[in-house]
Amino acid sequence: MTDNTNPMTTEARRRKRLWWQVPFLVFLILGTIYIVRQQQSMPYQKNQGFVFGTTYSVTYQGETDLQTEIEAALKQVDDEFSMFNEQSTVSRINRGEKPVLSQMFLEVYRLAKSVNEDTEGAFDITVAPLVNAWGFGFKHEQMPSAAQVDSLRSIIGMKDLSLDEQAHVLAKKDLRMMLDFSAIAKGYGSDCVAKVMKKHGIKNFMVEIGGEIVARGISPSRLPWRIGVTKPVDDSLQTQQELQTVLNVTDRAMATSGNYRNFYYKGGRKYAHTIDPHTGYPVQHSILSATVLADDCATADAYATSFMVMGIDKAKAVLERHRDMMAYFIYSDEKGDFAVWYSPSLKDKIEK
Repeated sequence: MTDNTNPMTTEARRRKRLWWQVPFLVFLILGTIYIVRQQQSMPYQKNQGFVFGTTYSVTYQGETDLQTEIEAALKQVDDEFSMFNEQSTVSRINRGEKPVLSQMFLEVYRLAKSVNEDTEGAFDITVAPLVNAWGFGFKHEQMPSAAQVDSLRSIIGMKDLSLDEQAHVLAKKDLRMMLDFSAIAKGYGSDCVAKVMKKHGIKNFMVEIGGEIVARGISPSRLPWRIGVTKPVDDSLQTQQELQTVLNVTDRAMATSGNYRNFYYKGGRKYAHTIDPHTGYPVQHSILSATVLADDCATADAYATSFMVMGIDKAKAVLERHRDMMAYFIYSDEKGDFAVWYSPSLKDKIEK
């Protein structure tokens, strides 16, 4: 009979097990090194084009060119939310039709509704009639009178929209109401392209649509993605590219809203495209640019617009409730000079 309690016998068995484990561990280590090197040597590709009246750019590490799939995803968003596409869902609703809403439309509408309530109406997808009246929408009308502004305010407000959750149909209290998703659709489009990347197992990529960005993993330089925040100098021709700062961003979405590119002067006064749904007039806050970082770009896009409407103090109060978001504000101080405020958690992402 073998004595299993013999210390020498037990030690021999342990060494024998370790001996057989060594080749497996070596194979595992070498395999991991091979996979990492393969990933590092995989090329980055770049696709560019036009969508939503602006440009898009997607940089990603992968062997397969995904531009066809990227543009198919963007077309889906355009077919739902473009006010320039007469057959889009939003255009049909604006004409008084009641189409059955897709899951995509419902997802964005519910997010818009949530942000509307969270910001006490600062974000409102029904503001289109006022945007048009001030000359910043898809219809360019004359500057409105005070009486016209008051009249239009009566058809502004998401509270006057009702969603039939079972039939998936949206009803307007007043048929003159118009929906405009432009302050959230570009961000959502970036999220949709990010989903294409994830579907193909791509870990390193950056999606940008008109300045609304989703960044994951690392850039071709093997570092976090470097994203510039433009200095808010009046630049209606978009030729000014001077940067206020550069943020090192990864695994986050980022959106910027500002009044320094879409504006005009009349009677010596500046009128910017951000309209306050409450007053019916272009905002006159000191805040010039709002950059928001969030988990998804649609959320970042919506809150960036909201903060431009709310002003810096009310925006800070919202950020206190949403610790998962970060913001970088550029505003005009009492002397008229540029000043900056940013979330404390953003400090380590600002390039020195």
